[in-house]
Amino acid sequence: MTTLRNSVQLIGRPGMDPEVKTIANDRKMARFTLATNDYYFNKKGERIEEAQWHNIVAWGKTAEIVEKLVKKGKEIVIEGKLASNTWEDKEGVKHYNVQVVINELLAIEKAS
Repeated sequence: MTTLRNSVQLIGRPGMDPEVKTIANDRKMARFTLATNDYYFNKKGERIEEAQWHNIVAWGKTAEIVEKLVKKGKEIVIEGKLASNTWEDKEGVKHYNVQVVINELLAIEKAS
């Protein structure tokens, strides 16, 4: 069960085509946002849908797969782990970011 300690599985649709960069030693990095939908019923019994947005990042071979398969709006499944970053900007304001680092990817819809 140690693989469950920091494990995330999401099914959703990218809000943008991935931004792919080549960085040190020709290693690729891909970033995009992923929308997942959830719903609940309000007091009137009406179904309310909400989208949650997730920051996604992939490295190396996985980034290469993302570059080929992931397109805005096409449903995908990802498995990965949470990674958090903190930094301070020029004005001394601290920022905090959580992202999902992809280990595996499955395209449900073919990219066109």
